[in-house]
Amino acid sequence: MEDFITYLNDTILWSQPMVYICLGIGLVFTVLTRLVQVRLFKDMIKLMFQGKSSDAGVSSFQALAIALSGRVGTGNIAGTATAIGFGGPGAVFWMWAIAFIGASTAFIESTLAQIYKVKQGGEYRGGPAYYIEKGIGWRWFGVLFAFAAVLAMSVLMPGVQSNSIATGIENAFGTNTSITGAIIVVLLAIIIFGGVKRIANVAQYVVPFMAIGYVLVSLIIVAVNITELPNVIKLIFQSAFALDSVFGGIVGMAVQWGVKRGIYSNEAGQGTGAHPAAAAEVSHPAKQGLVQAFSVYIDTLLVCSATAFMILFTGMYNTQAPDKTFLFNKLQGVEPGPAFTQAAVEQVIPGFGAGFVAVSLFFFAFTTIMAYYYIAETNVAYLINGRKNKWAIPLLKIIILGATFYGAVKNAGLVWKLGDTGLGIMVWLNLIAILILAKPALKALKDYDAQKKRGLDPVFNSKKLGIKGANFWEKDYQEPTTEKVS
Repeated sequence: MEDFITYLNDTILWSQPMVYICLGIGLVFTVLTRLVQVRLFKDMIKLMFQGKSSDAGVSSFQALAIALSGRVGTGNIAGTATAIGFGGPGAVFWMWAIAFIGASTAFIESTLAQIYKVKQGGEYRGGPAYYIEKGIGWRWFGVLFAFAAVLAMSVLMPGVQSNSIATGIENAFGTNTSITGAIIVVLLAIIIFGGVKRIANVAQYVVPFMAIGYVLVSLIIVAVNITELPNVIKLIFQSAFALDSVFGGIVGMAVQWGVKRGIYSNEAGQGTGAHPAAAAEVSHPAKQGLVQAFSVYIDTLLVCSATAFMILFTGMYNTQAPDKTFLFNKLQGVEPGPAFTQAAVEQVIPGFGAGFVAVSLFFFAFTTIMAYYYIAETNVAYLINGRKNKWAIPLLKIIILGATFYGAVKNAGLVWKLGDTGLGIMVWLNLIAILILAKPALKALKDYDAQKKRGLDPVFNSKKLGIKGANFWEKDYQEPTTEKVS
């Protein structure tokens, strides 16, 4: 099985041609949106704190927090370290690149999720399965994505997060992985049995706290080693473009690992961020599209960069070439992962690094599993399609709890490979969908721009724009009084 999963990832889902296609799609959306990720940067920040939750939906900030719960996870610590371990320092540049262009992809998918959202069971639901069916008219493709999302979110990917938590805590405190796994499962059960509102409430407090604390420690590491700044920046860029004498020979691996781990971390194009985006209570789909685009920046340009700088500024890493020889081997015998970051922090703050990274991993990865559950539940709701079903959601909860425990106690290599498979399937199904369906999102963006130029707080009218299938905006949305804004 492991050999088959490896073949599937390396030859099909994450082969170098597919990675370059992924970059190319992001560039296409960057051009079509006229650099929305730069042009409307101020709007992204302002819109985060506007809007309130309702009985059916969550606020823009809560939707952002749920999305960041999914984005900011073990990929920010273990994933960044793995990218450096197999792609060299140049992989960091390609993580930045996929984040920058991926912000436009995140805008497209999240705006589509808002356009085609529905009110189901008293709550807003939406995401790729919904916009595939309502926007393209392909119910079968929506069902295919929903099955893939449920499989990835409840079976293949939770184990990556729980494995990193368990490994980090075992390294720091010597706690058996089975005990850690059991504790994770109990805490997760308390939250997911409380519904989406409880997930949103936990996420909106935990996510900002964990991200700020982690970045502050990274700034201390950088400040202590500030003289290395020119050398680190130079190393990253030279390694990314085959100009470095040590790492220049693996530039292809730098691109492959940078893009793969960048997408694993920020999830732009995977469709995961689109699910909480649909739950937001906003007056115009582009508003939440912009907020979700900004979440990609927070994830990769801020949190992943914090990890990369801690590792590279202290030199606490190994880089292995495809032929298994080491190009750089500072931490002999240490596998790429959280241990790189733990060693980096220990180098500057002895006795603090292992515990700090373990606790950070717990918060990062645990909140990601919470988000995974919400996404899986949304896709189960899509598959049920409004029919009463007493066993589907409880069964989903049992499956994700089981997969979480299984991942905590299993070998990290297999767990990561399964996670890459789940990620890859979702990414390629969703990218096909948003390439076909980009036009409504671009219409919404153009309409948003036009209303802003007139000094209005943008309000969406799907009929006026000729967008079909946006049933919520046609029938259920109560249009507020349009006012001039400064």
